[in-house]
Amino acid sequence: MKIVRIKSGDDIVYGVADAEGVLVYNGSPFVAWEPTEVVLPWSNVNLLSPVIPTKVMCVGRNYEDHASEVGAEVPEEPVIFMKPATSVVGPHANVIHPKISHEVHHEAELAVVVSKPARHVKAEDASQYIFGYTAGNDVTARDLQRRDGQWTRGKGFDTFCPLGPAIETELDPLERLAVICRVNGEVRQAGFTSDMVFGVAEIFEYITAFTTLLPGDVILTGTPSGVGKVEPGDFMEVEVDGIGVLGNPVVSPS
Repeated sequence: MKIVRIKSGDDIVYGVADAEGVLVYNGSPFVAWEPTEVVLPWSNVNLLSPVIPTKVMCVGRNYEDHASEVGAEVPEEPVIFMKPATSVVGPHANVIHPKISHEVHHEAELAVVVSKPARHVKAEDASQYIFGYTAGNDVTARDLQRRDGQWTRGKGFDTFCPLGPAIETELDPLERLAVICRVNGEVRQAGFTSDMVFGVAEIFEYITAFTTLLPGDVILTGTPSGVGKVEPGDFMEVEVDGIGVLGNPVVSPS
């Protein structure tokens, strides 16, 4: 089932998507919801980020080929950092290229969406706390990341965390799912979730050992090799098997 968050007119609602449009639901899938009889055609809706997380937890260097391309060792345990909730935008939303960076990179990733409060969750129980999966783009000001020696500023700009287009509730992360990034139609990244150093369940256990994940929180699971620069005027697309395509233009600050 593909769950979307949409704006139609002045209303922001959740719904279930298919080829024809969106079946509107009342309420939130993270609390309580029920279907209405309203089906909105795609021409009448705007896709939003499928969740508004309290936090986005991220895993660095979780693909060996990406660790190699940035000149880093493969970590012995997950490398965790955070992106603020204010970095989150949805499909087709502008990603703003900050004036103070000269090296903004795309990073295509599988994103995990949390279903209920999670603390001290064992890997074998992680699936009970996962609502579904979406696509994410861990946009990064690489020059600032290197300069700062830590990742908060380089990863945390407003608009630096596109998510979407939908939450797929029936995805199996243990399958060999393709994770692809295209810029202006050209493939830049093409990897598989099966190549992750640390799997979703292992990451979930590691994170919940030190912090509580809340409903709607997101985990970005790392990016394959091929990261590279984007400039204002470029159009980024992140595609994950079974989820769909997340597209965002890069623009100059106003």
